[in-house]
Amino acid sequence: MNYYSTNLQSPQASLEDAVINAVAPDGGLYMPQAVPRLPLAFIRNMANMSLQEIGYAIANFAFQGDVDAAVLHDIVYDTLNFPMPIPQLEPGRFVLELFHGPTMAFKDVGARFMGRLLAYFKQKHNDWPVINVLVPTSGDTGAAVASGFCDVPGVHVYVLYPQDKVSYAQEAQFATLGHNVTAVMVKGTYDDCKNIVEQALLDKSLNSRMQLTTATTINVARLIPQTFYYFYAVAELMRMAEDVSNLVIAVPCANLGNLASGLLARAMGLPVKRFVSVENDNNIFYHYVQTGHFVPHATVASIAPALDAGNPTNFPRVLNLLGSHAEVERVVHAYSYNDHQIVQAIGRFNERYGYLFDPHSAIAYQALCEDIMPGEVGLALATAHPAKFPDAAELVLRHPIGMPAQLARFFRGTRQVTTINSGYTSFRRFLLQ
Repeated sequence: MNYYSTNLQSPQASLEDAVINAVAPDGGLYMPQAVPRLPLAFIRNMANMSLQEIGYAIANFAFQGDVDAAVLHDIVYDTLNFPMPIPQLEPGRFVLELFHGPTMAFKDVGARFMGRLLAYFKQKHNDWPVINVLVPTSGDTGAAVASGFCDVPGVHVYVLYPQDKVSYAQEAQFATLGHNVTAVMVKGTYDDCKNIVEQALLDKSLNSRMQLTTATTINVARLIPQTFYYFYAVAELMRMAEDVSNLVIAVPCANLGNLASGLLARAMGLPVKRFVSVENDNNIFYHYVQTGHFVPHATVASIAPALDAGNPTNFPRVLNLLGSHAEVERVVHAYSYNDHQIVQAIGRFNERYGYLFDPHSAIAYQALCEDIMPGEVGLALATAHPAKFPDAAELVLRHPIGMPAQLARFFRGTRQVTTINSGYTSFRRFLLQ
C-alpha cells in the first residue's frame, strides 16, 4: 500500500517511509492510497472474535503485506492486552472505556502500536541512525508515547509540554521514566510546543543531520490502530443484540485524530450512522461544521486540557475522508461546552449513575444524550481515567479523588526535566547539543 499527501504535492510513500518521516515533504499528512473495504462477512462475524483477533484482522487487511504477518500479529496482541469494558448507563446508551492501558488514556492503543512498529522498522535497518520522536503534548499524548516507546532500541523520545499547563499526574508519567525519554518543558503554550515540532519536521537542514519523526496523530501509524476499538465496540454491541445499523458515536475532539480514525473505520465498512464531535471553548471544528469556515486561533486553556487545540492538525484528513463541508455536516453533528457546562456534566452523571467521568468523556456523553434520537443506539468514548484530571473531579466530589496504583507508581520516580524558551531556535539548539 502506498500513501499520498493530503496536499497532493509530494510523491507517494511506502508505509515505512510514511511512518519514519511522519509528514510529507509538502507539509501534508499521509493517507492510504485506497482505503480497503472490509468484507461484509468479517463485519457480521466480529461478534465471535476477541479484541485482539479483530485488531489483527484489520491491521493485516489495512497494511496489505507491508509488515510481516507474524510480526504484525505480535504487535497487535501486545498492544491490545488490556480490557475495554462497555458499561450501559441508560437503555441504548453505552460508554466505551478506552482508559485501561498503562497510562489510563485511550492514546495508549495508538502509541503502543506505533512504538512496536517503529522498533520493527529499526530492526530491519541496523544501519539507520537513532530515530528521534518529537511529541508535543497537553498531557495524555506525551504520557502514552513515553510509555509506549520507553526502552525501544535505537529510538529517543522528546516530550514537549507547556509550563504550568499539564497536571502533576500527567507530568509524572513522562518526566520520571528517564532512559530514552527526555521531558522538555517549554515556557509557552501547547501551540508553541506543536509549532516547534512541526517546524523541526520540515527543517531540511536539521533532518539531514538527524532522523526525526513524531508519534502524534500526524503520523499515519497512530491513525490505523485507533480504528480497532471502533470495530470492537460494534462487535460488543452486536453481542448485546443491539441494532448497530442506527449507531451514533460521540468523540471528544481536539486535533481530530480520534474522529479521523473513526471516519477511516467507517470508510472501511464500520456500520455507523453518524458521529458526534465534542469540543470545549477551543471549538474550531464546531464552527467549521456550523459555517463551512475553518479558522484556527490561539489555544484557550480549559478544565478539559486534552481538548485544548486551536488549530486541529487532522482537519485535512477529516475533509479528505468526507470530501466536502456538506458531507461533514451530514455525517458529523458538532457540540461545544464551556468549563461551567463541563463541571455540570460531570456532577450530573455522577449523581444520576454513580459514574465519575473525566471532563472530556463527560461532555462526550452529554452531547450523545442531546443528539441521540428515538430508535438509535448511542456510544460515547471515555478517553481517560478521572484521576488524571483531579481538579475537575474534586470540584464535583468536594474531596480528593483516589489515585489508582497504576498511576501512583509514577510518583515514586524522580522528575528529570529540561526547560527551554518558547520558539524553534531554542529547541533546535538544544536538540543539536
